[in-house]
Amino acid sequence: MTGMIIISIICIACAFLLWHIADRRGANTRFWAIMGAVFGPFAIPFVFLTPNRSSQSTPPKKPLN
Repeated sequence: MTGMIIISIICIACAFLLWHIADRRGANTRFWAIMGAVFGPFAIPFVFLTPNRSSQSTPPKKPLN
């Protein structure tokens, strides 16, 4: 029983981690959160194989004065 709780906590933590990484890379956050919840830590290396769209599509923001 405690093993299932630990695995569930790890999968939920991976879902949040993959959501954050996907958000920073400009990828589909919902898809990667689900992949993290289903596959756990095994999905982490695959999020880095997605193209980094955040730096390609949006220019750097200028500070407001």
